[in-house]
Amino acid sequence: MIRVLQLTYRVPFPPTDGGAIGIYNITKGLSENGCKIDLVSINTPKHSQPKNVMSAYARQFDVFVDTNISKSALLQNLLFSKVPYNVERFISDDVTNTLKDLITKNNYDFIQIEGCFVVYYIDTIRKLTSIPILVRPHNIEYVIWHRLASNEKNILKKWFFSSLAKRLKKFEKAYYNKADAIAAITYEDEQRLKEMGVYVPVQIIPAGVELKKYNHTDAIICEDNTIFSISALDWMPNLEGLDWFLKNIWPEVLKVNPKCTFHVAGKSTPERLMNLKIPNVVFHGFVDDAEVFKKKYKLMIVPLLSGGGMRIKIIEGMAAKKCIISTSIGAEGIICMHEKDIIIANSPQEWIKSINELLRNNDTMEQIAAEALNTVTLNYENKSVTKKYIDLFESCISQNLISN
Repeated sequence: MIRVLQLTYRVPFPPTDGGAIGIYNITKGLSENGCKIDLVSINTPKHSQPKNVMSAYARQFDVFVDTNISKSALLQNLLFSKVPYNVERFISDDVTNTLKDLITKNNYDFIQIEGCFVVYYIDTIRKLTSIPILVRPHNIEYVIWHRLASNEKNILKKWFFSSLAKRLKKFEKAYYNKADAIAAITYEDEQRLKEMGVYVPVQIIPAGVELKKYNHTDAIICEDNTIFSISALDWMPNLEGLDWFLKNIWPEVLKVNPKCTFHVAGKSTPERLMNLKIPNVVFHGFVDDAEVFKKKYKLMIVPLLSGGGMRIKIIEGMAAKKCIISTSIGAEGIICMHEKDIIIANSPQEWIKSINELLRNNDTMEQIAAEALNTVTLNYENKSVTKKYIDLFESCISQNLISN
């Protein structure tokens, strides 16, 4: 039995968005494969959860940290701190003390750190133990802000995003090099790590999905001539992409398909969007059952212009047997092929053309959806993904025993 201390930047529950799903599935998968997990999670105001929501799979230790953005703290950070503000918000003595207590009292075989925002705690861990540390970047954070800067028209915002990207790149390089191994989610992220100057061993292990939760035989009727998106709208790249789609693509689609409706679901939908009166657009806000929502509507879209890592919502959409249109950035890192199991479109003209053609040809949509399900079954089933983690754990543990 492998004893794992897992440190996360949020409580990974409920598994309703990419960040939570990515952590939840691996925690659940490791537990079901015999690992004993102590889960230390920063319980933030944004993702606040009650105690023991993960108790079925881990012994849970939640630490409240106020990660709300403060303008004065941000200004102070820009002037005096070497740690980017994105990361500094997650630094807490309470988290440090929890880690010290657990590491002192327990004999762990492995420590897994989830994402850039808590990799700072490697310094604390290294003072207490020499056991292997695996870092799992959910994306390369600086890339997101670099892309946001590239797309930003406001000069002040552009400067801030660009400055933040440079600081994050320096921070990520320094701290990822303190790990014993890195589990990159995509080939593209592996390449970026190498380009940054990260020299520790990197293995590509994608995010996984639990296929058994998808039922493709129930009686929910899928409405024809419908488009939908589902994403966390408190994440800037998702909001950026949706605004771009509504401005540049949707009006042109309606000219050709006046009866088509666009359904938008997502937690933390901004009030300004909910109040918009755009023809044939329905804002659902947060939906209790994402799978039922996906089954109701036909064509899934992911108009992402920024971002990094892997979009779990795409592989979940593929598992739900949906035909998906995405930008190249949205589909980055996913094993897929244009016009086989996904449609890739980047310019507004490509998007408009692809949507109009698919809405005219239901058989094509069904064929792409079937291929998408086959692709995700072969490559992203959570059991096989978890097995790769366990193999990596065992390899690092063996090397650590030899070196000691």
